[in-house]
Amino acid sequence: MSTFDQEITRTVGVVLSRRVIQHAWADVVWSPDSVLFPAPDTPQGTKISDDGERGLIYAGETTIELFASDTTNYRDNMLEGSARLWVAARLENDVPSFVRVTADPTEGEAWFAAGFEIVGVIPMPEDIASWIAAFSDAYHVEREFLKRQRDRSERQGDKARKPGERRE
Repeated sequence: MSTFDQEITRTVGVVLSRRVIQHAWADVVWSPDSVLFPAPDTPQGTKISDDGERGLIYAGETTIELFASDTTNYRDNMLEGSARLWVAARLENDVPSFVRVTADPTEGEAWFAAGFEIVGVIPMPEDIASWIAAFSDAYHVEREFLKRQRDRSERQGDKARKPGERRE
C-alpha cells in the first residue's frame, strides 16, 4: 500500500500580511505572506509582528488537498520554474475567518473571480513541493487529447445556408 493512499492532504498554517496604505477606498491591504508546514499550534488571528505599517497575522490552518485527476496541473506548476501556492481568505471583523490553499493553478486562478477578499500567489516551500512532486509521479496518467467532433446525426435535416442567411 502506498503512503499516498492515506496521505493526500497536508495541514498547513497560513500567514497573511496586513499593510497600512494611503488610499481613498481602503486603509489597509491584505495579502498572503507564507505557508507553514507543519502548522503551528497557534490561535487563528494571532499577530506575529506589527511595526505600525506592516503586520503579519497567523490566519489559521487549512489543508492542501491533492487529487489524482489534477496531476497535470501540479506538474505544470512545478515545471514553470518556481512552484507556487495560491492562497484565498475571507475576513470577518478584520480577522481571517476562512482560508484555502491550493497547488492547482486553475483552481487558484478561479479564486480571483470567486469573491474572496484576499487572493494571492506565494512561493511553494520545498518540503511541500517534494511531497506534491512525489504524489504526481505516483498518480499521473498521460491522457491523449481528443478533439471533440460535431455530432453529424443532428445536422442531417439542416439545409445548407448561404453566409448571413437566417434559419427559418
